[in-house]
Amino acid sequence: MSTVRIRVADLEFTARFENEAAPRTCAAFRSILPFRSHLIQARWSGEAAWIPLGDFDLDVPLENATSHPSRGDVLFHPPGSSECEILFPYGACVFASKVGQLAGSHFLTLTSGQEQLRELGRRVLWEGAQPLEIDLV
Repeated sequence: MSTVRIRVADLEFTARFENEAAPRTCAAFRSILPFRSHLIQARWSGEAAWIPLGDFDLDVPLENATSHPSRGDVLFHPPGSSECEILFPYGACVFASKVGQLAGSHFLTLTSGQEQLRELGRRVLWEGAQPLEIDLV
C-alpha cells in the first residue's frame, strides 16, 4: 500500500509514500505503522510542526533530501547532526535546528486535507501538542 491516513486530533489527511524517491525511508516507516505520537510547533523551521524522536533510528540514509519542503511534504530526519525527527510543514518553512539548516528525507506527500493545514498550524502554535496517528489506509 502507498496511502496512509494521518489524524491530528480531529483533523484527517491522506498522504502517499514517495516510494520511488525515498524507498528505504518509506519501507522502514511503513514497517512501524501504526505510528502514534504528538505533533508540536517546530522551534526553528517556521510554519511547521514536528515530532521529536530523540535517539530513535530507522537506520536509513537521507533520500530525496530537502531543506525547503512545500506545505504538506512530510520529512524524516535521521539522527546525527541533530536529533531524529519528523517535520510536518503547514506553511512556509526552512528545515532547521539549533545546529543550523537541516535536510530531511521527503517521504510522504499529503493528497487530501490540505485545506486543514492552516487550522493544524493554529492548533499546534496556540493550543500545544496535538495527538497524531499515522496508519495505512
